Amino acid sequence: MAEVTMSQRALNRALLARQLLLRREPTTALRATSALVGLQAQVAQPPFIGLWTRLESFTPEQLRSQLRARKLVRVTMMRSTLHLMRATDYVALRPGIQPALESAMRSALRKRLDGVELDPIVAAARECLSGAPMTFARLREQLAARFPEADPRMMGYAVRNLIPLVQVPDDSPWGFPASADSCLASEWLGAEPSAEPGLSPDPNPDPNSDPNPDPNPDPSTLVRRYLAAFGPATPADAQVWSGLSGLRAVFDQLRPKLRRVRDERGRELFDLPRAPRPDPDVDAPARLIPAFDNLVLSHADRTRIIADEHRKAIVSKNLQVSATFLIDGFVAGTWKLERSKQAATVALSAFIELDKRQRAALTDEAEALLRFAEPDAPRHAVKFSAR
Repeated sequence: MAEVTMSQRALNRALLARQLLLRREPTTALRATSALVGLQAQVAQPPFIGLWTRLESFTPEQLRSQLRARKLVRVTMMRSTLHLMRATDYVALRPGIQPALESAMRSALRKRLDGVELDPIVAAARECLSGAPMTFARLREQLAARFPEADPRMMGYAVRNLIPLVQVPDDSPWGFPASADSCLASEWLGAEPSAEPGLSPDPNPDPNSDPNPDPNPDPSTLVRRYLAAFGPATPADAQVWSGLSGLRAVFDQLRPKLRRVRDERGRELFDLPRAPRPDPDVDAPARLIPAFDNLVLSHADRTRIIADEHRKAIVSKNLQVSATFLIDGFVAGTWKLERSKQAATVALSAFIELDKRQRAALTDEAEALLRFAEPDAPRHAVKFSAR
């Protein structure tokens, strides 16, 4: 298949189309979450805002009901971070992510693992959690009582990465308390994450239809799902998103089935042949993107969505990722939702000079967000500041 060159703007519009950000889509929270291969959920609220900014007529209850029905789950996945995922995606894709989880664990713990036998700790954690969901603070206490010579936080981190777990939702406004209980995924879902037939959706799901099963989930399934949500992309991009290494070989294996393009620097990028690649001049509306959103975290080269000089402004030293806003499809600043007794306020801090039309579009979005996230606030306000 002949290669073409895609401009930075063309790559931006392709990403926005797959991230459901060129228009608010008339689909469900379940199907959207699957199309996005999950929403990062380090904090409970951002996935709700992530779906609100992408979907028509989205309400928090639509997401909460899917959590209660166990069709959506909050779990440890890509980059060893919490994600909100479709349950069938989690069961099918977790085995492919497992090597990255184990590698991240060993890298983070390093010398604290010296002389530590993990198998007995993992077995004890399974025993503690069997039929008894609990917070990780409580689990660490129980493990510390059994293994007093081991670091409790080390044991907790190892368990989180080695055992498929699901956080238990409750009646909190955003689905989970600050410290949620965890339980065994096999008990919550009735299936241990494994490569079982019929559980892996199609890599390029139609948001308006249920995914088709793929009976052979493997690293190539992960790559195809990644490209459907974030392509065109390089192996290095997919590795940043997934936390896996060695994906170049998987891309080479898939090469005959993929479309190849070049960026403006001449680098080879891969894509699914039928994936959307809109005209680069298509309008991209102003959008408020929640904290930790994968939109800004899933490429090694992120210039298709954020300028290099602005990357440090959205990720703190302790790896907190700020909420951002898009102007003409690119990150143009950050925003915060502030609540006091008198008012709920969206405070926007721009990286660029905003014109009157752009400020008006952001104001409309911010006011809509306040109605969604803070409907009971006595007053709503939007304020701008420059960095």
